[in-house]
Amino acid sequence: MSNPATTDLTGKTAIISGAAGGIGRATALLMARRGACVVVADVKPEVQATAELIEADGGRAMAVQTDCATDAGVARIVKTALEAFGGIDILFANAGITGGMVPRLDTASDSFMEVLRINLLGPWIAVRECLPHMKAGGAIVLTASVAGLRAGAGPIPYSASKAGVISLVQTTAMALTGQGIRINGVAPGLIETPMTAPLFDDARATGREGKIGQLNPTRRGGEAEEIAQTVAFLASDAASYVNGQVLAVDGGLSAQHPFTPKWSI
Repeated sequence: MSNPATTDLTGKTAIISGAAGGIGRATALLMARRGACVVVADVKPEVQATAELIEADGGRAMAVQTDCATDAGVARIVKTALEAFGGIDILFANAGITGGMVPRLDTASDSFMEVLRINLLGPWIAVRECLPHMKAGGAIVLTASVAGLRAGAGPIPYSASKAGVISLVQTTAMALTGQGIRINGVAPGLIETPMTAPLFDDARATGREGKIGQLNPTRRGGEAEEIAQTVAFLASDAASYVNGQVLAVDGGLSAQHPFTPKWSI
């Protein structure tokens, strides 16, 4: 253990999937500002803009446009990190989709499986392929969701996939016993990202902006940068004794079973 109290990432190389925008982009920018060399990956071409933003800010980054939930795609990402920066110290497996915002009971099997492929199999492939190149002191963070904790926060396939991510964190932590590599997860609540933009846009367009986040005691939605702060902490030496955990960053939503408040403030 070295510098256990620092969140500085100087000298480390981070891989971040789902980095074309939202939480992935915010985390990539923050880690780069803290000194990490960053490989950003996404199926969307906007991932190149993330790398350009990092470089314009004085950081070092490489972009890989690929499907982050395939063996070949992850192999490309890992190869890029090794060739460009010489190793892998941090993995933030963040790529994901909702599969639709309505909890439908007639979801087709192929649609359900695509959500599981991207949200659950993708992180597993990333973990499996990065581990052989990670040394003691390495850190892995997976994006789960409060929807994976209990019902009422997301559609059925999405919620099931994120529950799987939580289990993946816990079981992998035990499998890594004694290797000095930590794995944790972050469970965002309602965060304004490209994925949730339709919800926020609709609320603003219909004059219901004040109801965003009304079910949590903080009484607002979250921002991608707030999740990035938690991810960067979990990836740093400051979190050297945090392992096998999934931290909810949700304004307090998961502290209760959601309900509609009957009082006014």
